[in-house]
Amino acid sequence: MLLVTVPVYGLELGASPLMLGVILSSQYLLPFLLAIPLGGVVARHGGRITLMVGALVMAAGLLLMQILPGYYGLIGGQLLIGLAQLQMVLSAQTIISSLATGSRLEGYFGWYSTWLSGGQVIGPLLAGAWIHWADGVNNLFLVMAGIALLGGGAGLALTGGANQGMAVTSKQTGFRAQALLIRRNTGVQVSIAITVAGMFALGVYGSYMPVYLDSLKMSAVMIGVLVSLRSATSMVIRPFIPRIIGSVGGREKATILALGVSSVGLACMGFAGNVPAIALLSILVGLGGGLTQPLSMVVLAESVGREQRSGALGMRLMANRAIHFLAPLVFGAILGLGGFGLSFGVSGVFVALVAVLLLRLQARRAAFESRDS
Repeated sequence: MLLVTVPVYGLELGASPLMLGVILSSQYLLPFLLAIPLGGVVARHGGRITLMVGALVMAAGLLLMQILPGYYGLIGGQLLIGLAQLQMVLSAQTIISSLATGSRLEGYFGWYSTWLSGGQVIGPLLAGAWIHWADGVNNLFLVMAGIALLGGGAGLALTGGANQGMAVTSKQTGFRAQALLIRRNTGVQVSIAITVAGMFALGVYGSYMPVYLDSLKMSAVMIGVLVSLRSATSMVIRPFIPRIIGSVGGREKATILALGVSSVGLACMGFAGNVPAIALLSILVGLGGGLTQPLSMVVLAESVGREQRSGALGMRLMANRAIHFLAPLVFGAILGLGGFGLSFGVSGVFVALVAVLLLRLQARRAAFESRDS
């Protein structure tokens, strides 16, 4: 719901493109700084309690937006929400990563990502309809706070390993441990590269698509529909991820294909001026994003030991949030200089360049594994 609400509210406040970039990026500042330490917290206390605490923090951030109107409340709320969302996602991914390996884990992460996309489908539609009906944001942040608390309450149903922490040290989960992993572990490097490219595409799309569509004089309802279309596409394909991987000849080929599709969809977006063209390009971005993020999680989960998993997932999320933080700022700066066509075009080229880097990393990983065997 925030994908639509925050940009629309920022425009209501009269934010410039650069100020809008600051507002949108602020959600990812604390996660970038604290993702790795939070990985250690989740490992020690288990996913259940950390997920529920995250829901409380998220509700607090949304209430701050409601109680304190203007830029201060909006940015302060974004900071809290970003931290809370990181904690909830890290908790969920840690729980799921311990359930299986191989194609079974691909399926589990596929279903996890499916329901994640489900929320991203329904959320923009609800937010767009509310803004249209209420003629503005009004009390929408209160509604979101209630939904966040319902999500946290669902954590009460988690049992088994979700309740169990483990004794880990900073040598296993701290910054130094993650620096060693990313330097020596090719699987971790591949996972981070996938995350950087995929999240850059989704960050640009999620942050500036509502603004772009608003500049085309589209209604809030149509904005909600088009923003949701990307998530709907990701949601539809994710249960079939193991089959897609098998049909294209493995994870590596599936990843490159996904990034290529995202690159084309993003690069052409700024030149699409009508609903059918924008819808088609949104589907392409959704197809790419639907594959890249679950694959990134699976590669990482299988590349490290159980005691390192929460910290490594935290490092992946740190890269995720760093890109989410930088992408709107870079896009906003280019937008101010050259308009949407240039901004979306440069973004698509960046994703393509990371795909080329990923090809080299995958070749190095294959050579290392063949030498090992």
